[in-house]
Amino acid sequence: MLSKIARINLVSSHPEVYDPCDDSFALVDALLADRANLLERHPSICMEIGCGSGYVITSLALLLGKEDSGAYYIATDINPHAVRVTCETLLAHGCHAEVVNTDIASGLEKRLSRSVDVMVVNPPYVPTPEEEVGRHGIASAWAGGENGRSVIDKILPVADKLLSDKGWLYLVTLTANNPLELCLQMRKKGYASRIILQRSTEEESLHVIKFSRDLDTLLEANECMALNKTENELATESSPFTPFSIWKYGKRNFN
Repeated sequence: MLSKIARINLVSSHPEVYDPCDDSFALVDALLADRANLLERHPSICMEIGCGSGYVITSLALLLGKEDSGAYYIATDINPHAVRVTCETLLAHGCHAEVVNTDIASGLEKRLSRSVDVMVVNPPYVPTPEEEVGRHGIASAWAGGENGRSVIDKILPVADKLLSDKGWLYLVTLTANNPLELCLQMRKKGYASRIILQRSTEEESLHVIKFSRDLDTLLEANECMALNKTENELATESSPFTPFSIWKYGKRNFN
């Protein structure tokens, strides 16, 4: 029987590439738990941002049935060593994906705009000094800046541009990243969200959040934006202290 996820003994490695760990396993376990929904969704394009060792993108291809699913797989990483290691891991499992050496999805936005059906991200989420963010090598895999949010906050707007109308985003977060705030932030853009896996280790409490474009949430967000705009316009119209009235008042004092 073929394995539904990548086998650790077939995952390639390099001293400057992040090996599969608790967060990687949590993300893959979340995908396994949601496998029936993923298969029913019939995704056309699946993408991983920050592929590292290739464990997650390979596992996604395997659990969807590799070539049988008809999906196209693409993975990115800012670390060139990770690109090579991911290619080796995919090859060892008989899987194929386009692997690109780039920061998040730089250079791919136009090509993949509103076309990614499934996106998986295990981002650098560890709270660190800001100067550690974006360093070369393995440090780029975990350094998340203040509250571990620096890279996450860059990824989410990109994900919003790339996800299709039926797109799903699976994101690993830490309690320190304030998952609730992330959910509220994405809700304003029309995404429903739910935590599909929560796991505590000796060092951290992990959450895997699934974001999905949702018509009702989008309509609610648009209504709230329209209401706020109307309230702001009314407040401006009713206020006697406009820039013009202040200018007139000042001018009278000089006469």
